[in-house]
Amino acid sequence: MKPVEILLVEDDPGDVRLTAEALKESEFPFHLTVARDGEDALNRLYKVGKYSNQPTPELVLLDLNLPTIGGRDILKIIKHDNILSEIPIVVLTTSRDEEDIKASYYLHANSFITKPIDLERFIEVIKMIENYWVNIVRMPKRNNDKPADSPKKDIKVTSNSRN
Repeated sequence: MKPVEILLVEDDPGDVRLTAEALKESEFPFHLTVARDGEDALNRLYKVGKYSNQPTPELVLLDLNLPTIGGRDILKIIKHDNILSEIPIVVLTTSRDEEDIKASYYLHANSFITKPIDLERFIEVIKMIENYWVNIVRMPKRNNDKPADSPKKDIKVTSNSRN
């Protein structure tokens, strides 16, 4: 079984460590890549520069509150791209704000999950995410071609949009 490619877009080092630890307990092989801000996430997804040979993720775990480019904007860009839009995006954030939930689903997030504060519950949630998206859901086969269009061509990203 080939490893599942997971992109974690998260700026909090503690949450990165917890997510990685929870995934290590999984029963399936995975390769976790971490983007610590929105710009890095888009560069990885669009295979810009040093990321040109990286595989396309099969699942993205996306925090909303990020430096450089916020999670909402990343979600908008991914879901408006003909190639990247097939990637499931799980918003994994500390927010409980109803507006964040509505906006995430409006922008076509596949799931919205508020990060539990309790360590054991956090690990349990990560295991549920992996089980659902890897073992239960059937996704179309993907190729690892570079997306055809740059996100800046079709989607306007503003620095004052709410993260």
